[in-house]
Amino acid sequence: MFTIANGIILKGQDLVPVRENIVVEDGRIIEISKDANEGKIIDVGGSVVCPSFINGHVHIGDSIIKDEGYGLTLSEMVKPPNGVKHVALSKASDDELIGAMKDSMWDMVYSGTTHFIDYREGGIEGVKLLREASKDIPIKPIILGRDDSFYGDDPDLGKVKTAIRKLLKVADGIAPSGFGEITSEVADLIVEECNRQDKISSIHVGESESNQIESLNTYGVSEIGKGIKSDFNQLVHLTNPKSDDLTSVAKSNQNVVVCPRANATLNVGVAPLNRMLDLGIRPLIGTDNVMLNSPNMLRELEFTLKLMSVYYKNYINPVDLLKMATTNICAFNINKIVQKSVIMENNFAEFIVYKSFSKNPYLNLCNRVETKNILYIINKKVSI
Repeated sequence: MFTIANGIILKGQDLVPVRENIVVEDGRIIEISKDANEGKIIDVGGSVVCPSFINGHVHIGDSIIKDEGYGLTLSEMVKPPNGVKHVALSKASDDELIGAMKDSMWDMVYSGTTHFIDYREGGIEGVKLLREASKDIPIKPIILGRDDSFYGDDPDLGKVKTAIRKLLKVADGIAPSGFGEITSEVADLIVEECNRQDKISSIHVGESESNQIESLNTYGVSEIGKGIKSDFNQLVHLTNPKSDDLTSVAKSNQNVVVCPRANATLNVGVAPLNRMLDLGIRPLIGTDNVMLNSPNMLRELEFTLKLMSVYYKNYINPVDLLKMATTNICAFNINKIVQKSVIMENNFAEFIVYKSFSKNPYLNLCNRVETKNILYIINKKVSI
């Protein structure tokens, strides 16, 4: 048992700042109050105590090719099966992949992340490799698998059904790349089986303007519209919405993830976060491909804070931004799989103690803090 004392705690789902103490026993928060002082006392002297991060969208497998292919188009980099990423993955040994993924997971741990949602290539074996790589690391991967049988203009739907069932025995859900690679029949099968088994279905939509135009020209509906109609639990990117796309998303109760640094690296646009927030959408935020960016959420937050300000000529509320990396996940039913905790009594102890540089705790985290300013990482698996 120990007590984190004299910190400014960002408490609950709304990250309300309170100056209270936190008592932790056996990996759970058993008391939050001004007078709590049981066990070992750890005086953090006015530092900020924030829920640990969830990285809402990662491709950790391409950790083996950091910064390769810089300057190529989106399709040249990541479109299956011939993108730079997929070619590299097909040539890498299991030991190479595991080693690179371990390094990236430790990067996440030491920068305050305890959970990440991964789009995992390689079918069942790809999922098993990430399970193996993560087993001794204090972080929880939520692994969304995919299978090569999904792709093509005329897939064998019998094989697709079998692949989905087998994948869901080892994965937390399924995530095909995008609607440019799968048919509507495959999308429906994925969503139906994930819903039946209470698992996550996710897909990239509206990442590039060209993908949106192609979808409109071919199907008469945008990729985002297709994602809504197919009822995937989680829609990733939405960088280039059309007409009423965002209004429809706001009504759909689907989880949204944005990846601003990846979008910038691939030169595909800027996610309209201010508009999303105005409509009541509460997205997650992710670092996307490790080949493009470090999986450090502090870097993602600072970049996004300033990008939104300069691009949309309007400040984004830093508390809304910080929620994207911490507590927004709690508003969605997929959190029963993710199991991300907030700072409340009886919850798992999953929080970070950061050095404080300013009177604004939200800007302190989004604008000031670096990895070296983390004083303690408290995780139900380990304390660092």
